[in-house]
Amino acid sequence: MGLSSSQSQTGSFALVLGEEKGKRRLPIIIGMFEAQAIAIEIEKIMPNRPMTHDLFKSFAHEFDYTIREIVISDLKEGVFFAKIMCESQDKVIEIDARPSDAIAIGLRFKAPIYTYETILAEAGIEFTGEEESDFGDIKSELMTEKSTSGKKKPQSLKDFSIEKLNEMLKSAIDKEDYEQAAKIRDELGKRN
Repeated sequence: MGLSSSQSQTGSFALVLGEEKGKRRLPIIIGMFEAQAIAIEIEKIMPNRPMTHDLFKSFAHEFDYTIREIVISDLKEGVFFAKIMCESQDKVIEIDARPSDAIAIGLRFKAPIYTYETILAEAGIEFTGEEESDFGDIKSELMTEKSTSGKKKPQSLKDFSIEKLNEMLKSAIDKEDYEQAAKIRDELGKRN
């Protein structure tokens, strides 16, 4: 479903998975770097150089492996465990991984993400549908402009002046929205 700043741990993020045909959400606390890797893939940002999870994807393709699925496989003392199910021709390999890394890789392969009912029952949070979820796309400070249809359309960072980008950078840092701050910093870097 998306990412949100963790209210329980500074510098951490909640990765929120949603039940496909239900109202339960599974929040998993992850670090800033893993959150950035997931956010980059969700928002289809192309970094200048391959990140670790992109390297994994290139490596898998070169050896003719694909990712069949990601499984959030266990929960022990509040710590989630995951498996990456890899496949090549007639061979299936299961790789142990942190859920954040498994999901970052799974997103790059467009692989489905699963868990067990016992894990959802223990750690899932049910939404009634009346609550407004904060977990859609990663929030940004991007300004919006009205299109001719009256709907708001997000602008690209490329559309802003250097002065506005600097203001947005300060605002993102003040709000501890480091993913957005990194995107703005990168845009400023491209212009220098």
